[in-house]
Parts: sequence; structure tokens; C-alpha cells
Amino acid sequence: MSLDLNVRYSDKDLAEFKELIQDKIVKAQHDLELIKSAYMNNHNNGTDDTSPTFKAFDEGSEVMSKESNSQLAIRQEKFIRDLKNALIRIENKTYGVCRVTGKLIAKERLKLVPHATLSIEAKNMQQ
Repeated sequence: MSLDLNVRYSDKDLAEFKELIQDKIVKAQHDLELIKSAYMNNHNNGTDDTSPTFKAFDEGSEVMSKESNSQLAIRQEKFIRDLKNALIRIENKTYGVCRVTGKLIAKERLKLVPHATLSIEAKNMQQ
């Protein structure tokens, strides 16, 4: 499929999306720092003075908490990477063009999922 260079968002639209994405990156990086600091704090919340039974239960929940924080951090890092890739597509003026159909992805979709590379039409084809 060749990319039709006439199918693209205007520079004005691209500038608006760029601002939206940059704001989302700042917020996502802030959220990632919160996740990482929560993960680090889990190491320091000892309950040495409680009963052994409770301590065992607490350690189990601490392991689960560490795992879920780790998963959250991985997802958040991927989200940030996807947003940064969207910025590259803005610079290349290919942002908002569905990689399957070659058509423009609806503005409403891009405002909700600014790193989307598939139109709803293409996404439905995958199911």
C-alpha cells in the first residue's frame, strides 16, 4: 500500500495533536514516577512487631503489590513510548493516517487515543 500524501491532517491540526500528546507525555511520566516511588516504598514498610501469621500474609500481599506495580510501570513505559512515536509521526506528517486503510483516523478517536495507528474500521477488521 502506498501512502497518499494528500491524505493527512493540516499543520494546524497536527500542532493541536502535538500539544495534546506532549501534555499526555508529561502526565504519563509523572504517573510513572509515582508508580516507581510506590514500588520503592514497598521495600521500607516492615511490620516486624506484628504476629508471624500476619507478617506472612503481609509479605504475600507485598509480593503481589510489587508485581502489579511492575506491570503498571511496564504498561506506562510502553504508553510513553507509543506517545513519543506519535510525535515522530506528527513530524513526518503521517500522524492520524490508518496504517491499514490509509484513511484518516477520526479526530474523536485520536483525542481519546492519541497514539492510535488504526482506524475503528481497521481495528474491527482485526477481530
